[in-house]
Amino acid sequence: MKLSLGILLACCLAGLQFLAVTVVVYSYYVSSERVLLDHARNLLGDVGRNTIEHAKGFLSPARGAAELAARLAENRIIASDNARRVEQLLFQQLRIAPQFAGVYYGDRSGSFVYVKHSEGPGAYRSKIVKADGATRSTQLIWRDREFGVVDTRPDPMDQYDPRTRPWYQTAKSQAESVWTDPYIFFSSRKPGITVAAPVLTETGELQGVVGVDIEIDEISRFLAELRIGESGAAVIVNANGDVIAHPDQQLLQQITADGTFQFVDIQEIDDPVARAAFAGVSPGTGTVSQETYSTFIHEGQNYVTTVMPPISEQLPWTIAVFAPEADFIGSIKENRELNIWIAAGVACLTALIGVLLAHFIQRPVSAFAVRAALVSQGEIDPSTPTPKTYRELDLANETLMREISQRRQTEQVYGQTFDHSSHGMVQISQDTGRFIRVNQKFCEISGYRSEELLQKSVNDLIHPDDAVFLLTGRTDTQAINGDWRCMHKTGKVVWVNVNVIMIRDDKDMPQYYVATIADITETKKAAAKIKNLSRDLSHLARGQVLSQMASGLAHELNQPLTAIAQNADTAMLTAKEPNMPRPALMELLSDIEKQAHRAGEIIHALRNFAKKGEEERLPFDLRALLRHSLNLVRAEAAENGIRILVEDSKTPEVVGIRVQVAQVIVNLVRNSIEAMADSASAEREIRISTALAGEFVQIKLEDTGPGIPAGFELFTQFETTKPDGMGLGLSISRSMIEAMHGRLWLDKDYANGARFHVTLPVAEDVDADVGAISLSVHV
Repeated sequence: MKLSLGILLACCLAGLQFLAVTVVVYSYYVSSERVLLDHARNLLGDVGRNTIEHAKGFLSPARGAAELAARLAENRIIASDNARRVEQLLFQQLRIAPQFAGVYYGDRSGSFVYVKHSEGPGAYRSKIVKADGATRSTQLIWRDREFGVVDTRPDPMDQYDPRTRPWYQTAKSQAESVWTDPYIFFSSRKPGITVAAPVLTETGELQGVVGVDIEIDEISRFLAELRIGESGAAVIVNANGDVIAHPDQQLLQQITADGTFQFVDIQEIDDPVARAAFAGVSPGTGTVSQETYSTFIHEGQNYVTTVMPPISEQLPWTIAVFAPEADFIGSIKENRELNIWIAAGVACLTALIGVLLAHFIQRPVSAFAVRAALVSQGEIDPSTPTPKTYRELDLANETLMREISQRRQTEQVYGQTFDHSSHGMVQISQDTGRFIRVNQKFCEISGYRSEELLQKSVNDLIHPDDAVFLLTGRTDTQAINGDWRCMHKTGKVVWVNVNVIMIRDDKDMPQYYVATIADITETKKAAAKIKNLSRDLSHLARGQVLSQMASGLAHELNQPLTAIAQNADTAMLTAKEPNMPRPALMELLSDIEKQAHRAGEIIHALRNFAKKGEEERLPFDLRALLRHSLNLVRAEAAENGIRILVEDSKTPEVVGIRVQVAQVIVNLVRNSIEAMADSASAEREIRISTALAGEFVQIKLEDTGPGIPAGFELFTQFETTKPDGMGLGLSISRSMIEAMHGRLWLDKDYANGARFHVTLPVAEDVDADVGAISLSVHV
């Protein structure tokens, strides 16, 4: 169905409008999305850097306090062997930095001074351990905010030795300030970290170590107060994978098997978004070396994330800041959808206006089209003045009138014969050999559409092995006639008979060729098939079938003839006996009759098998033919100990050449007998069955022989598995069955011997709706 010009113009106008609006909206969306995502990246980077600076600012006082106390002790401003003076120094440091959980000093003799916040009876509690050789004493002192004593008591059970602690040993071995890995403080169950600074003599000898404990839950509170988009967050992970800061502090720690507390690993934390943000970052050596921006998807939602490099070698903490993309570009997406709906509305309105405008433009065009159709049909004269229209249509009208005149002239020359001819007809250029015009029949012969043929020449379709079919440059008027092979569009070969004549103008100048083409493929195939079949049947008749069956048939006929002779002699002797009972004589005569019928059936089957002249396809009873054909191989099968089983279903009559069908059956059965004759198999059987298969009756013959070797082309002429075979039997059999519109093939999937299938068409005038019955015949 062709569209009207009005609808086409309206659709084009509306489509262009919709496309333009969509391109503008989409380009705006893409550019806005890129800008906002870049802004989100910068924002996440700023948050990460602010978090790093906050962590540094939170922890640096502790390091400064530890190093200050160590320098004071080194410079003898505070005697490190004066426990009270050391306690007072540590007390002042603890009051200055409330984020400190505790400040302590341990010397090389094992003495220890520790000041920490306390819940009572005083605001602060000091623990002073004095070591005098192997003797150690521990004193607990609670003080108020002015360093006044509130309570004291000894603790004889406390044998704490600072020299055995990791913070002491690490500071001693490195001889500089060190940070420990974050851990959960035992008493407060809060996350914390320790910084330790060594106290050295002028000669570099260790006097002791000053340490500061810091509760780092303040960092988690800082992260919880951050506002990153609508629902973004930041998480800090240590080099070993422990999450040391999270907006939800309850997710940071877990209880171990021995009842202690430890940090939760990033891969185990109950925050799937945080796990996804760190999925591409391996703690430790796998952390990023620079600020890295990436995206990930969680539960169908896109996220953007920025991962910061570790804070420092002493603080190998990795910070990841992440947020949903929708927090930054969600409003842009909503606005894009609204703009698309607006564009659709504008397009609909534009389409309506376009229909009205197109209708106005189309009216003179429609009048022109109606006039052109009337002129083409001969209802009005081409010289009739044209209606008022556009100048371009006037020019088109003049061209159209010339084309109509030329077409009428062509139709007078060729009429309707060219297009509707039962043969293929073509016009061929005299100069180039290209097709100028083709009819539908030639399109069917070649398989090409007319548009495709007009792009080709004659030699493009002629088979490459045939003589070159040249028409260009010829000046003689003699017609060209011959058979050539034409290449079909699908690649198959089509035989065609071509008759070519040249058309000349009034001045006897060549114009073009006209060729009549007939498809003779089936004729060629039939001729070749008849030729091959006649040659093969001649070979078979002269050399193989009757000579190979002669000895077996002679033996088979000898049995009933011998039985007849013996029974006749016995009957004559019996008849001479005066008292011989009549029933015995009748029994002998009955056996003579039975053996005579048996010999007659064998001779009848042989006569039908060998007679000539039956070449017409006629309906016949396939079951009767099977019974007669098997009589010819009965003796050979019995001699080789082979049993033939016939499972015969009630099938309708088939159409074919009866003698040739019998020849195929005998050939297949004898092949099976010969294959099993030399076989060592204990089971020697040939099974024959018939069944109705649609419009065909199928015969299935299978044996228990050695089968067909793999890759052997069984139906190829002169190919045989027999030492003395000619290799023509199966080739001839297939040709005869196919000539009767049936099929013969080998079932290659059958593994217990060989199985052949033969199909023959059902006689059309016979009712094919019959029930199946089973009949077993043993030969």
